Amino acid sequence: METMFHTLHQFMLSTKSVVYLLMGGTLVGLLGFWFFLTGRDED
Repeated sequence: METMFHTLHQFMLSTKSVVYLLMGGTLVGLLGFWFFLTGRDED
């Protein structure tokens, strides 16, 4: 994947969108892990 950035604005927009996706995925993963750790064992 070779993307050519012609302007600084294109580069910043692409970088920002990737960072937001990573942060969102991390938050969802941490939330799932938290529910896994605090889940109750109902026997």
